[in-house]
Amino acid sequence: MNNILVTRSSMPSFEEYCEEIKELWDTHWLTNMGTKHKQLEANLKRYLDIDNIELFTNGHMAIELTLQAMNLQGEVITTPFTFASTTHAIVRNGLKPVFCDIDPVDFTIDTSKIENLITDRTCAILPVHVYGNICNIEEIDRIAKKYELKVIYDAAHAFGEKYKGKSAGSYGDASVFSFHATKVFNTIEGGATCYKDEQLGRHLYELKNFGIHGPEEVSAVGANAKMNEFCAAMGICNLRHIDEEIEKRRVVFERYVERLGNIEGLQLNAVQLEVKPNYAYFPVIFDEKVFGKSREEVFEALAKENIGARKYFYPLTNTFSAFHNKYDVTKTPVALHISKRVLTLPLYADLQPEDVDRICNIILQ
Repeated sequence: MNNILVTRSSMPSFEEYCEEIKELWDTHWLTNMGTKHKQLEANLKRYLDIDNIELFTNGHMAIELTLQAMNLQGEVITTPFTFASTTHAIVRNGLKPVFCDIDPVDFTIDTSKIENLITDRTCAILPVHVYGNICNIEEIDRIAKKYELKVIYDAAHAFGEKYKGKSAGSYGDASVFSFHATKVFNTIEGGATCYKDEQLGRHLYELKNFGIHGPEEVSAVGANAKMNEFCAAMGICNLRHIDEEIEKRRVVFERYVERLGNIEGLQLNAVQLEVKPNYAYFPVIFDEKVFGKSREEVFEALAKENIGARKYFYPLTNTFSAFHNKYDVTKTPVALHISKRVLTLPLYADLQPEDVDRICNIILQ
């Protein structure tokens, strides 16, 4: 039996990629916002139907430097049910994360609990679109306007998605994508920030390029977070095939639903109205008392058959040892409950129906 990893990177043909990077051997321009970088930016603007985008070396630097570019101070309301990057970006900017619990159905930030967390030190809300589930955008927007807060969406899971006909990248003051190799769309490593305020865009450009404003002007203390030409070229190639890749993912997703959709003790990802999905992940919540087996037992049973599922997201970021018990996890009980029971099953464009059946058979047996 072949090994099945939790995900597998989408790639163009070898010939297509080689053709795309061929000119780099002529120009020797390998980084520093060359032709591939500029072309990918333009292509992403068209695909995502947005006005402004800045590319980065990875999604983490995109979110960290976006927070820095906004010159925020104080507290940022966010969720612990996310990847480490989201919380670390807040902390590394000298900001304090204030953790809000999650909705038990779609796993995004519970907007009914945000206002009780707002203080005179709150400067922003950083919600996370989880597994491709879109946050309650209208309520977040209402709260942000009422209290004059910035909104930065972690949209790492939402590439290619639309909500009410608008790109997921068009919401908030900024929306940040990850183009990591494991994502629906990848540039090998990479990320981007979509934004509305052009002044913010200028700050982002400076911060990703050492704070350099011109040939003889360095006006900010910046980082080095530029996407190189080889990564941009991979993005150009992958973007050509993205709709086809998402369609292949849909077929896998629906096969899982067909096999697991009516099993007592299994909670599958809810289908959201007015969202055009990207089928990024297939999370399953295991209720041990009803299903008869725990998440851990299912995880081990799959592992014995060389199938790599993932406890995603576990542990919660507010339980990380790096924070030395600084945060009270009992304040986010729903997130804690879900984190101990969730398992994301393998899902990628080339996953075959017989492999989905094999995975489901192990779970059901």
